[in-house]
Amino acid sequence: MVTGNIALGVFFEDGMFAAMAAIGFSTISHTPPRTYIICAIAAAAGHSLRFLLMMPGFMDLGIIWASIVAAFVVGLVAVVMAPLVKVPAEACLFPALLPMIPGMYAYRTVGALMACLTFDSEAVFMHNLYLLTFNGLTCVSIVIGMVMGANIPVFMLRKISFQATR
Repeated sequence: MVTGNIALGVFFEDGMFAAMAAIGFSTISHTPPRTYIICAIAAAAGHSLRFLLMMPGFMDLGIIWASIVAAFVVGLVAVVMAPLVKVPAEACLFPALLPMIPGMYAYRTVGALMACLTFDSEAVFMHNLYLLTFNGLTCVSIVIGMVMGANIPVFMLRKISFQATR
């Protein structure tokens, strides 16, 4: 039972940190302060869901599919809740998605690129090229999947999502 409580604590901790990051991104994006709570809720829901879907023993999805599903949930929350504060859904959607950007994969991609440029032998170069392609393709796939997953609710609930722009 202790393991379940620890996992539940980590789950909520993950959501809290994502919510704080979303509020920070929302602040630097100059969105109205009334959108901060929606950004926080959407980011916490999406990031925690991605964490849960990737958890071994639960769904054990890969990071790409988990990010697509989580981005869909973020988009759904943003589209449904944005009319409450009278802003376009994108004002809540984009800051809530930013905490899910795959920074480590992007960092490792650039590191592998730099290592490829300063290789010592062919074997070292091939290993770094492998790391470059693996991390780069993973990073790009996650970002494209997040864009697709987040935009499905925008077009699926067109009547709601374009309400603020009329």
